[in-house]
Amino acid sequence: MTELLIVMVVALVVIAGATLVGPRLGVASPLVLVAIGVVSSLVVPAFSAVEIDPELILLGILPPLLYSAAVSLPTMNFRREFGAISGLSVALVVGTSLILGVFFMLVIPGLGFAWGVALGAIISPTDAVAASIVKQTPVSKRVVAMLDGESLLNDATALTLLRAAIVATAASFSFWGVVASFTYSVIVALLIGGAVGWLNLEVRKRITDPTVNTALSFTVPFIAAIPTELLGASGLVAAVVAGLVTGVRAARVLSPQNRLSDSQNWRMIELVLEGGIFLLMGLQISSILTDVENDDAGIKASLLIAVGALVITVLVRAAFVAPLLAVLSRRSLRHAKMKPRMEVIQERLNTPQEILDAPEHPSGLTPTKSARYVNRVTSLVTRSLADIEYFLREPLGWREGTTVVWAGMRGAITVAAAQSLPTDTPLRSTLVLIAFAVAAMSLLVQGGTIGAVVRRIAPKVDQAAEDERATAERTRLFALLKASAATVPKPASAVGDEGEIAAVNGDQLDGDDHSTAGEDYAPRRARFEAKKQHHLAVIGAQRTALLDARDNGIFDADVLENALDNLDATQITLEMRGKPTT
Repeated sequence: MTELLIVMVVALVVIAGATLVGPRLGVASPLVLVAIGVVSSLVVPAFSAVEIDPELILLGILPPLLYSAAVSLPTMNFRREFGAISGLSVALVVGTSLILGVFFMLVIPGLGFAWGVALGAIISPTDAVAASIVKQTPVSKRVVAMLDGESLLNDATALTLLRAAIVATAASFSFWGVVASFTYSVIVALLIGGAVGWLNLEVRKRITDPTVNTALSFTVPFIAAIPTELLGASGLVAAVVAGLVTGVRAARVLSPQNRLSDSQNWRMIELVLEGGIFLLMGLQISSILTDVENDDAGIKASLLIAVGALVITVLVRAAFVAPLLAVLSRRSLRHAKMKPRMEVIQERLNTPQEILDAPEHPSGLTPTKSARYVNRVTSLVTRSLADIEYFLREPLGWREGTTVVWAGMRGAITVAAAQSLPTDTPLRSTLVLIAFAVAAMSLLVQGGTIGAVVRRIAPKVDQAAEDERATAERTRLFALLKASAATVPKPASAVGDEGEIAAVNGDQLDGDDHSTAGEDYAPRRARFEAKKQHHLAVIGAQRTALLDARDNGIFDADVLENALDNLDATQITLEMRGKPTT
């Protein structure tokens, strides 16, 4: 037990140190951790026999990591890029797996196509943890949204295809059986993940203690993933869906204190789990090399095959991304042509009473008119115009395509999935080494150069134009905050001397003797409470307005997140004022 505790302490120190030192050296911290793990496995004999149960990663580590990433994902950008994300998560994974299957069948004698596809499915999905490297570069927000969404959802495709390929080695292969299995896996994951995400918030909104609330949040990804896996579906997708539901609704349901506690504690969990995954990847290299020495392929041949597989994944990805971005660009131009018409419709919706008073169409096809109907149409038009502005502001070209291709890194899920291969798999150790080598080289080559690539191809930024746009964005945001605050009536009892109200703080209200407040303590206290409740009501109205704007996509996601964080901080500070201490 003492040795285990020492190892855990050392691992935490190494993870923290790599996180701090990596950026200063110009190297992503995951690469530093993998290197430390590799050196440790080769130098320290105690680490030479490290074996990690793949279930620990697939069901113990990845669900909370994917859940946390989904919670913090800007859902509006995810919705906007869902077409690209779907293509990258399904079509690209399937195509890459099949092409790699042919490659492995040809270069590994006696392997067969089905086992080749199984290894291809292991290597095909990009890794959400590895994709975190990209966020440290000056990359387009659309690219980030695509990569985040792809890495969150492509696991279901890869693992379903892996299971189908393994089954196909022992029985007749059925294409429609694979399609049915994938459909079942996704539908069950959507249902369970959505239900768990909703139930999670319904329970936690009734718990005021932030510590208890956050402790319960740690159980959510497992409550979503484990039952889903037991039903033969994708637990990882269920965890992602639960995270998306939580991320969308949390700001409307949970208190700022609870959300702040969640954010701080989940960041720590992410740091430890992400670092642990990459450290474990490096530590396993010695045992993998030892196992593969007994296979016919040999280490050198396995590494050469891994190089070829990595090159193929990049080429296939490039061949898929280029036409995908071309289609998305044409779609953006087509939508841009609709902008004048949408603006006319929006202008008409600004006078909803005229629409409600308009006569019914003679054909009788006019939809039922009501204020609710007009509001719904207004929201749809506003969202459509915001989408058009977003696509025009963030065009997709060869630079973004290059980034999407080169940022498609493999990582921990590839290693974990490889180790889940049955023990009777032909040349199992060789296949595991190939998967590990592809993941390691992907992190080293792509992860080590992505920053330089992005900076090299990044267009020159017109800083004056960017500052002007940011100023205009903030001006619109302040106008929205001011307008929403004006909707909250100010109670007469809250009107008073601002200096007097501000003076009635927690220090003066604490203790048994309130004589320092004078004989007018009670009236002053009442005015303070009235003003405090008014301010809280204003913050609530402003938060609702910001969340509505988020759902409509009319502001930049980062600007909105900063404004919501400021509101949360103000509310927490205000709620602490005048609060008696115990």
